[in-house]
Amino acid sequence: MRLILSLLLVLPLFSSAQNNYPQDYFSSPLEIPLILSGTFAELRSNHFHSGLDIKTQQRTGLKVKASASGFVSRIKVSHFGYGKALYITHPNGYTTVYAHLQKFSPEIEAYVKKQQYDKESYEVEMFPNPEVLPVTKDSIVAYSGNTGGSGGPHLHYEIRDKEERPINPMLFGIDIKDTTTPIVKSIYAYPLDENSSINKMNKKQELRLIPLKNGDYAVEGIEAIGTIGFGIETNDRQDLAANSNGVYNIQTFVNGNRNFEIDFKRFSFDETKHINQLIDYEHYSEKKKRIQKLFIKNSPLSLYKSTIKDGFLTIADSTNTVYKIRIADYKNNETWVTLNIKGATNTISEPVKIKTTPYFIKADQTTNLNKGNVTVNIYKDTFYEDFYMDFEVNNDTLILHDDIVPTRKSFNINYDVSNYTNEDKNKLYIARLVGYRKNYPIYTYTKRNGNTLTAYSKVLGTYNLATDTINPTIKPVNFKNEQWLSNYRYLKVEIDDEGSGVSNYRATVNGKWILMEYDYKTKTLTHDFNDGVITDTKNNLKVIVTDNVGNNSTFEALFYRK
Repeated sequence: MRLILSLLLVLPLFSSAQNNYPQDYFSSPLEIPLILSGTFAELRSNHFHSGLDIKTQQRTGLKVKASASGFVSRIKVSHFGYGKALYITHPNGYTTVYAHLQKFSPEIEAYVKKQQYDKESYEVEMFPNPEVLPVTKDSIVAYSGNTGGSGGPHLHYEIRDKEERPINPMLFGIDIKDTTTPIVKSIYAYPLDENSSINKMNKKQELRLIPLKNGDYAVEGIEAIGTIGFGIETNDRQDLAANSNGVYNIQTFVNGNRNFEIDFKRFSFDETKHINQLIDYEHYSEKKKRIQKLFIKNSPLSLYKSTIKDGFLTIADSTNTVYKIRIADYKNNETWVTLNIKGATNTISEPVKIKTTPYFIKADQTTNLNKGNVTVNIYKDTFYEDFYMDFEVNNDTLILHDDIVPTRKSFNINYDVSNYTNEDKNKLYIARLVGYRKNYPIYTYTKRNGNTLTAYSKVLGTYNLATDTINPTIKPVNFKNEQWLSNYRYLKVEIDDEGSGVSNYRATVNGKWILMEYDYKTKTLTHDFNDGVITDTKNNLKVIVTDNVGNNSTFEALFYRK
């Protein structure tokens, strides 16, 4: 009865919370049925997903409509991230965001290209005044694409409040067909101190899930003592897509009483970095599976709702506890997991052995590590918890623990390079070594001040000084030298760099800067002749590409147009 009463109290609150937002104000941004490849607040690498990823039938160029009347308040064009993105502010105070666009509507496109040519830069960010680019509801403002960090054609769509906090668009009546219940892939139990045990072991354990015919799950019972917690790997699917998406709400109950809830309704961008403390970060780093912890430990996330003892369970000897997990999607399709816990005092047969090192990092203190030619500065509150860190320097290789501990902010790495020649110093950069053998260097943004190279990073691991003496490569894609291109719409060039990576590029025709869009996924620069800036018959194209340590290459070719 107690569990039934709890549910009767929970569900009306769950429903009424959705009605606090206008239901008929925002219309669909696309003219096709809405099918999602990504849901709001879905767990992503180092962040929560801030909108809905709407499928565009595996193609680009679909009409994107303003969800409501308002004005274009921000436009951002970047190589990475959102790619081409449009922000529309509405009279009710909300802002809608449309990202990974192929291009903007003609009026907006002309406004953007003027700024790009004025600044001689593909990457621009603008904040037009309200009277510059007004829009009406359902007017075409852009066309869907695959720009920036998009992994395939789709429209990323957001609704933000006055404080720039993203909110689940489905709360505003954006409807997605979904009658499918969430899926549970795994469940884990965690002893939360050295005196607690689960099945006589003082370490995390995966528990055996037992699927039931009604779609719910049972878990093989456990014996435990002390303070414990649980974690779950779960996702949701909509009716018309096979994508594994995020869930909307997770609650847990101890003997019928709710003791934990996380609600993926709204968050701020300032807190999205704390996702790595929500999940079992070590498990994700090693196995690429996200286990959501159903307890709170040093996490400031606002997504947590009513909790008792931060979701921890205290199991006493000779007790019986029924632990239940309720996972729900936005449409309130729910899945239940039930676990019986028997309190039993027993000898821990496998105590956890804590590896100690000379370097104990206290999260609330600043720590400076020095050895050889390397200094690492770890600032206060860089980490969530205290831990023993592996720190070693061999020649120019820095071992800074493994990437199994989440960070709150960046730490600082400094290399003294005074023993290198001036010529070599100019080609050095700080790299994080990745791969099975940790032998593949990934460029970390590096600054040089005299004989010191400095980099900031949020990722522990192995670092090294890498040398890049190789110039970038530049190749024509759809033309040859001295070719007539009168019937061509686009001019394409492929650029690449094997070492530190492409830093910047510049293209001119007859000495005049031309706009070339860079798609890092295809390594392609593209100029649209419809820009109308190339008017001569004989044209000298010049492309200069520079990598992150200053190596550069120049490509020149003649082409003709009438």
